Amino acid sequence: MDLPGKRECCWTARAPETDYRALGRSGASDVVVVGAGIVGLTTAYVLAAAGVPVTVVEARKIGRQVTGRSTAKVTSQHALIYRYLIRKRGKETAGLYADANATAVRKIAEWANVESIACDLEMKDAYAYTSRPARRAAIDSEAEAARSLGLDAESLDSAPLPFATVGALRFRHQAQFNPTRYLIGLAAAVTARGGRIFENTRVTGVKSGKRWRVTADRHHLAADHVVLATNLPIAGPIHFDQMTQPRSHVAMAFRASAEGILDGMFIDVDRPTHSLRMGQDADGPLLIVLGAKFRTGQEGDVAERFRQLESWVRSNVPAGAVAWRWVNEDYDTSDRIPYAGALGRKAPGLYVATGFNAWGISNGTAAGMTIADQIRGRPSPWAQLYDPVRKAPKHFNRGGDSESLVRRIEQIPPGEGGVIKRGKEKIAVWRSPSGKLQALSASCTHMGCTVTWNNADLTWDCPCHGSMFAHDGTVIHGPATEALPRKKLR
Repeated sequence: MDLPGKRECCWTARAPETDYRALGRSGASDVVVVGAGIVGLTTAYVLAAAGVPVTVVEARKIGRQVTGRSTAKVTSQHALIYRYLIRKRGKETAGLYADANATAVRKIAEWANVESIACDLEMKDAYAYTSRPARRAAIDSEAEAARSLGLDAESLDSAPLPFATVGALRFRHQAQFNPTRYLIGLAAAVTARGGRIFENTRVTGVKSGKRWRVTADRHHLAADHVVLATNLPIAGPIHFDQMTQPRSHVAMAFRASAEGILDGMFIDVDRPTHSLRMGQDADGPLLIVLGAKFRTGQEGDVAERFRQLESWVRSNVPAGAVAWRWVNEDYDTSDRIPYAGALGRKAPGLYVATGFNAWGISNGTAAGMTIADQIRGRPSPWAQLYDPVRKAPKHFNRGGDSESLVRRIEQIPPGEGGVIKRGKEKIAVWRSPSGKLQALSASCTHMGCTVTWNNADLTWDCPCHGSMFAHDGTVIHGPATEALPRKKLR
């Protein structure tokens, strides 16, 4: 697919390589954290700093998955969230959400300073803006709601952007950073305090017993506490795959022009939504723009999403060539609050974190702090807010069908994938740029849904629960833990 820019996230491209070994033998730890994203490493850092033996296992490399592919805004301003929370959940819950995220913003800045983490952390104001006069009242109402919860929020007549806006909500003293470099620094701080980290170690099973048993390939770890910080939990008694909706979005990093430098972080409250901020790579400053969300695996032409995003940028913001482009995924919840914390009597010693609604940097940090408190038997101010066993719709997820069905293999062009039917079976076929065919089972190894070809990221995406697989079938991230099996073509 002919798209501009390198198919990689600008954050991961600029981060140093890590060199933690894979788990090579079975063992034990007081706490095993599965997943080295913002939740997992925050949990491990807080525990290690308190002297609790902790082991982190990461399926791939630190900072290369969901957290490392985010826009990395370190802010308690989450578009128009506080008026909604006050109306739907009450002022007490809204106040807890405000406190959790504002505290997380401060903690990230504090830890980056204390641990000397070189992650391009910059203090910036955050803006939620509108270009539609009918939406100005919503900006004013959100500012009033946020102030009532103790947040520093103000309503402005416009945002400092190079195109026309008619209102903006400003939160002062927020921040932005390179999330991959931050996670790498946090991991180093964990090991410096005695924690262990294993990379390239995919967990395939988590079972209860006298102690929890975490299995990865031929080895296992015994633990009193297990934290599933895997975007969507890969185990446990609660079906979070039904209670969350997987969503994806495209992001592009453009070479910044002198007249296109932005001072602040921005998100519009209109549709389609766009998010903007500045960043940098080895070659200089970047304008980073995020496009509107879409349901994972339910978009038949993800490449067109990139074309639409670039067209919007060219029409609104001075920008140079496209340097980087990528797709990221998150999970939404019905009440816009993550599920995070202890499962209690349903699974004593098991903790989860999921459903960050695209605001995982601050929420994920607060969730990690909450889980660390619960493991240590300390009261957590936000345990009730994030309670993963709170009442919720059991079928919030609206799964879909594959968008990649083709009648004949000949219809699949070089570099693309498609799904064909062979009797009752469905086969995922990828044709390499040179024309070589590769066939896999099209049934996601999580729950059997038929995957969709992502023609921009070159992945097989599950339209039901959001698992993603590389073109060769290997798992990128779950909830699936096993690769798509290879198949033979007749």
